[in-house]
Amino acid sequence: MLSWFVVLLVLGAGMTYSVRTGKLTLLGAATGGLLGVLLFLGAGFTGLALLAVFFLLGSAASAWKRLDKQRLGLAEANQGRRTAAQALANAGVASGAGLLSWLLPAHAQFFQLLLAGSLAAATADTLSSELGNVYGRRFYHILTLRPDVRGRDGVVSLEGTALGLVGSAIIASVYSIGLGWHWGFGWVLLAGAIGNLADSVLGATLERQGMLSNNAVNTLNTLVGAGTVALCYALFGPL
Repeated sequence: MLSWFVVLLVLGAGMTYSVRTGKLTLLGAATGGLLGVLLFLGAGFTGLALLAVFFLLGSAASAWKRLDKQRLGLAEANQGRRTAAQALANAGVASGAGLLSWLLPAHAQFFQLLLAGSLAAATADTLSSELGNVYGRRFYHILTLRPDVRGRDGVVSLEGTALGLVGSAIIASVYSIGLGWHWGFGWVLLAGAIGNLADSVLGATLERQGMLSNNAVNTLNTLVGAGTVALCYALFGPL
């Protein structure tokens, strides 16, 4: 009972702060709160910590050098305020894994790994995009490797890719601190890298052609991250 009081207090404070500071719309904050509950059900306070780390890193990266991004036409619309659809695109897969972890406790470790892998992919994508546009020096089309325009869908930089990997490592570390150090750290790290790569490929192809929205690409990115961990688990698990 005490743990739920703490959870609701933390989520309520986070939702209020996010709305007041313009980081989330009201509906986006409510959606984030629900996702947080599902993550707590499936992975306890570690699940909440993973969501919080993703949100804080993503918000900080979006706000970093915002004036420079606006000058270059690279800043997010709506002053970076995230909507309910964006919250679901980035954390919907993780919350689904959290729900399954709660409903199927015998397989909790598997679904907790999926949860972390999906958030690692979301974090890697956000950091590589937001910070890569700031610190990248040369930008390339992900498929042709030819020079391309910074900020376009499917365009990557070495610096952005490295920063995305750092984001994956942070998520993998939080997962390991909360749920144990084992091969899962490497699987989550790999999930972030492959999910980020998939996001760029989808951006260079289906998103550029108008066949997928950015939210759809982000959802698929997290699915690839979760799928990468699931494949590792099938090949080498359980831990």
